[in-house]
Amino acid sequence: MKSHSLRIVLSMLATATTGALMWAPSAFAQNTIKIGMITDKVGIAKAYAEPVAAGVSFAVKELNAKGGLLGRQIELLVEDDQAKPDVSATVARKLVDAGAVFILSVSLTPATQQAQSVTKESKTPHMTPSNSGDTLTTQIDNPNFWQTGPLASTQIATLLSYAKNKNYKKVALVGDNSDLGQLTNKFFKAGLESAGIQIVAEEVVPTGATTADPQLQKVRAANPEALFMTGIVTGPNLLILKSYRQLGLKTPVLANYNMSVPVYMTAAKGLIDGVTFVDAFDPAKPATQRFIEAFKKDSGTEPYNLNGYGYDGIMLVADAITRAGSTDKERVRVAMQATKAYKGVMGGVDATYGFAEGKRTGFDMSGMVVRVYEDDKQGKVLHVGSK
Repeated sequence: MKSHSLRIVLSMLATATTGALMWAPSAFAQNTIKIGMITDKVGIAKAYAEPVAAGVSFAVKELNAKGGLLGRQIELLVEDDQAKPDVSATVARKLVDAGAVFILSVSLTPATQQAQSVTKESKTPHMTPSNSGDTLTTQIDNPNFWQTGPLASTQIATLLSYAKNKNYKKVALVGDNSDLGQLTNKFFKAGLESAGIQIVAEEVVPTGATTADPQLQKVRAANPEALFMTGIVTGPNLLILKSYRQLGLKTPVLANYNMSVPVYMTAAKGLIDGVTFVDAFDPAKPATQRFIEAFKKDSGTEPYNLNGYGYDGIMLVADAITRAGSTDKERVRVAMQATKAYKGVMGGVDATYGFAEGKRTGFDMSGMVVRVYEDDKQGKVLHVGSK
């Protein structure tokens, strides 16, 4: 009889233990704050999306080490949309169904746009910390979506401000024939013309070209005081830089934001010294210095602007959730929209994030900088802001 009773007790203990083990992971998952991230691991945005995603992951790791949010750990749910708009909408729905209280999009701009159809309908707070398209918050009336990457118009205004301060009177434009490259060229042209700066040459290097010599020879003949690189495709940009050096041009080169991507430090080695470019990353900024050291210690690699966008993005989300005191989507939405004067690692020394009434673009319009390449590395800041 005693033996039978003992077996019953042991059986009950075993069942209870098994139940506890089965419950524990589920309870942990239920007790986390789930934040979704849509990235591109295989598509055309991979080179940009992965560094931004790395910045997000580092920030989550740092936040969790400090206790997480509202006493709970952050669980980052990652989905790959392959830079395809339809896939982005599908994975956005998957993240909503999985319980994500906030979604970050670090993929291609059209994909981010399509994902908004889901976050608008589900009223899920949604942000892109890196996309720069000026129409992301205007084409869809989605009060749950924000953009903290610097607008293309802000980038161009900053570089034009630098050119105006240098007192350039006549310049050349050299770009590529991609849709985005042509759009960027159009913005530059309009800005230069409105600033009273004469465009004496305007050349296009097609994607797939093998040399930019014909275009740069025409630029040299026009004798501009500065050369603006407006293209966003790496191949044509490398050809432009190569021809610039081989033809012995000495005209100052002012490059758009694409030239801030670190791939040029290796792909254009020996070609980029002295090239100025617009950026949103100032290594001399104290907050940025702390971020650089912490990221290097954690990963063994030195971070750059794209990592910083991801880091600031998740930190802004954490700040909103903390101020909301809840993961309720509406309370988080209200808190995010109320963000004011938040200092991150991106932008000039005095740059802050914030959303004006009725606006959902949050990068400081005077927060961009102009930097110069020195010894094949991204060097010092030469100019800050668009004034």
